[in-house]
Amino acid sequence: MDLVQFDYRLPESLIAQYPLPERTASRLLHFVNNGNRFEDLVFTDLKKLLRKGDLLVLNDTRVIPARLHGKKATGGKVELLLERMLDGGRAVVQLKSSKSPPRGCRLIFADQATATVEGRQGEFFVLRFKSRAQLEELLEQSGQIPLPPYIRRNPEEGDAERYQTVYARHEGAVAAPTAGLHFDDPLIKQLKRLGVDSVCITLHVGAGTFQPVRQQDIKAHVLHAEQVEVTQRVCRKIGECKRQGGRVIAVGTTVVRALESASLDKGLHPYKGETRLFIYPGFQFKVVDGLVTNFHLPRSTLLMLVCSFAGHESTMAAYRHAVAGGYRFYSYGDAMFVLRTGQKT
Repeated sequence: MDLVQFDYRLPESLIAQYPLPERTASRLLHFVNNGNRFEDLVFTDLKKLLRKGDLLVLNDTRVIPARLHGKKATGGKVELLLERMLDGGRAVVQLKSSKSPPRGCRLIFADQATATVEGRQGEFFVLRFKSRAQLEELLEQSGQIPLPPYIRRNPEEGDAERYQTVYARHEGAVAAPTAGLHFDDPLIKQLKRLGVDSVCITLHVGAGTFQPVRQQDIKAHVLHAEQVEVTQRVCRKIGECKRQGGRVIAVGTTVVRALESASLDKGLHPYKGETRLFIYPGFQFKVVDGLVTNFHLPRSTLLMLVCSFAGHESTMAAYRHAVAGGYRFYSYGDAMFVLRTGQKT
């Protein structure tokens, strides 16, 4: 498919710059009959769309303060956004500076910690710090919550809490699994009382999630690697749900990628490692039946995943409906609920 097929026009005024006062106050766009029409709801109406026996799968990754400001040894300013840590004090990062730092360039952070540019991995840089412990301490003491580039303001005190899900546990993400930001503890407990259970996978979202697709033929795009863990407990819960006629509902595209990655070889099984799974129209889903997700950037791999799941025509029609209806977009924006094409409500 061609990249232009995943484009849409979005007024900048619809890009949410702040979260709503309450997590569950967001709107929810419901695909009715696989997108033949749309229903404008509020997020707490999710209780009416789920049913006893369904299983919510959540991503319990926790966002780390992954943005650092520093300078080159020669004096020029640099801004670092961690992508992921490697062994031996090395890290894959995005760097912003007036001039691209060459191999061997020394960078200084917090006026004391230093790192050396070892090379490149595509659009990312590989840096070497003294140790992983030094980098972790540097992030803890001097790092900022890495708000996405389309949020055009500096992080504020409230972002440290609101740019995390209420069930975030395992540190490692540099971007939030944003579909989960709409849930609070009371809603999760209400769903539990209705017979909707939940379980967590872990996928550490990388900064590469914001990297645009540049190839006109989307199949030529290579997705960034992200660390994922799907446990035996998750596999058991999903197996029980399916056997009892329930639906597996992924909260976010990261959950879809995690579960489908773990089912690529001979069915769903525990998996821990990297995934580069790129899901676009034509992909055959094996695990996920329903999806709660936010609205994604034009021409993004996340939008392509939703088009694959819900159908290209229905998804793009939903986005046009959302724009016309004044929905709030992206990380701090509103959500949608859709069942996989062919699934019955």
